Amino acid sequence: MGGLTMELDLENLKITSERVGEVNAVLTDPENPTVRALLDVVERYGGPQEINRKAREARSPENLLARLESASSPYLADLHWLRRQRDAGAFVSLREFERRLLADVDPGVVVDQSNAVTLEISALQYFPWLIAEARQALERQELMPGRFIRVRNMAEQSRDQGDLWATAAAMQIIGASYVETLDTRGTDGSNCHLGGPDTITGYFGGVGQPNDHVVSWVDEYLHYATTCGVKQVLNVNPGTVLAAYVLHKLGVDIEFKISVFMGNDNPWSVLWTLLTARLFCRDDGSTPLAGFNLSNSVDNDTIRQAAVLRRALGFESSVRLEHHITEPQKGIVVQPYLRRSELVELARSVPNISAKHEGGDPEVDAAREHPSDILDYFLSKTAIEDQGLMPSLERNYLDKHDALIRTSRALIAAGIGVVCAGRLHN
Repeated sequence: MGGLTMELDLENLKITSERVGEVNAVLTDPENPTVRALLDVVERYGGPQEINRKAREARSPENLLARLESASSPYLADLHWLRRQRDAGAFVSLREFERRLLADVDPGVVVDQSNAVTLEISALQYFPWLIAEARQALERQELMPGRFIRVRNMAEQSRDQGDLWATAAAMQIIGASYVETLDTRGTDGSNCHLGGPDTITGYFGGVGQPNDHVVSWVDEYLHYATTCGVKQVLNVNPGTVLAAYVLHKLGVDIEFKISVFMGNDNPWSVLWTLLTARLFCRDDGSTPLAGFNLSNSVDNDTIRQAAVLRRALGFESSVRLEHHITEPQKGIVVQPYLRRSELVELARSVPNISAKHEGGDPEVDAAREHPSDILDYFLSKTAIEDQGLMPSLERNYLDKHDALIRTSRALIAAGIGVVCAGRLHN
């Protein structure tokens, strides 16, 4: 560090044990009303061990299928079909997909799995879309994503013929990770000064979950964890992020990913996120932070710096950097937006990235009669059906799948591996 003056001595940045003690004193103070409110909710659900037991039981495939059968859900037959196809080895293996692609590109390419990119799609709003996607993948011998994002209203999907249970079972059948988005993310009227989708920006970035809403978020999470087996959820607010760290530290096996709307768009915001994860990790070093979306504006240098910080804090293999490759055509970014070539360059040196596809390729999406629109996420199923939009929204979703397949081909052609639905393709 030669050249630094005494005034710029990096030792001055150290957090002293005295300051850490002050923080611990606040967190463990039995009279702290903020922490106490969270503890009261955890105790109401029976405590961490009972919560984890109920969650494991609720998410077991046998119990999920039994609930669907009891409810006479039409989705049960689709799940049985999906499992039969998997067991028969009907889906193309990853190795065969690579072989066929490289035979047409360059048979000499060796695919390196060390920096394999997770193929991610958003948002899987309705279970039937997953089955439509699987049928297409089967017919065309394509890969299914290794990660799915859902942002559909939880209360609605839990009442919709077992959609919530069917999706949870399907993820275990195909071997993919997924994340749900709780209704207490702010779009439930928590902020009396916000309206509907026309005020969408007000819901995110820290103002959509005011007052006691963090405790409500914890309550909602524990409800769906113990009754439906939901484990990993989206996080959009600094308060709920901290609450999730505290839940995990207490012993609740929660997982979460941080949304793009949190605004991690520079190395300093990434450092803040990861420092908090390290401070609240369990004694075994584990963290509930499964990954986080970087802002759409980040460049490859920022992601590389984020990767350096992630490795330094011991999270390289456990915390995924989720990067938008495509975005909805309307309502979120200036189009055309396509980051595929940048991803290929980035993945040569940065491990544990996911390639998130939230829109079709711009030239395809823009030409649709109904281009993808971020505001469609706010529509109820009833409104969608009344407007006759369901076929168009399913088409938008399959366009995202097509974009994901193009990304998989670009990565493999460059000798970079991909992570897909493991129980279907490996």
